[in-house]
Amino acid sequence: MPKAIRIYVRTVDKFNRGIGRVTMYMIFVMMGVLLWSSISKTFFLPSLWTLEVAQFLMVAYFLVGGAYSLQLDFHVRMDLLYGSWSDRTRTWMDVFTVLFLITYLVLLLIGGLSSTQYALEYGERSYSAWRPYMAPIKIVMCIGITLMLLQAISTFFKDLARLRGEEIAS
Repeated sequence: MPKAIRIYVRTVDKFNRGIGRVTMYMIFVMMGVLLWSSISKTFFLPSLWTLEVAQFLMVAYFLVGGAYSLQLDFHVRMDLLYGSWSDRTRTWMDVFTVLFLITYLVLLLIGGLSSTQYALEYGERSYSAWRPYMAPIKIVMCIGITLMLLQAISTFFKDLARLRGEEIAS
């Protein structure tokens, strides 16, 4: 594989590994928010913000951590046939299916950027009682989708290299 592709794969993998390791700890922040929600509902007045903050944190956790999950090959896969195939057949199928993922992520990013632009232009707010601005979470969503897209392209290059009998070390 060309040197530029090797550098791309190493850079994207290293960056997503770092982001993913930091994102893993967001689960504790979500637990704290939900714990506070339970305590405030039991002993004080219920907080208006806890449910939506927990939802926003979950979106960030899922989307920003998705690239790391893809990198580690921890994503969900139908193993009905895949597990019985040879390594070469699996790699061919991975090359084929990652193109669908890349297409989906590009379309998702286009929609996300459009939605984020709208939220920024018009000061979009949630319809809940707390009414937070939507732009921050939409920006985080676009970042997560972008990271996932970059990682999907990296995975595509690694699979192509594997088909050629090479390995690209991350």
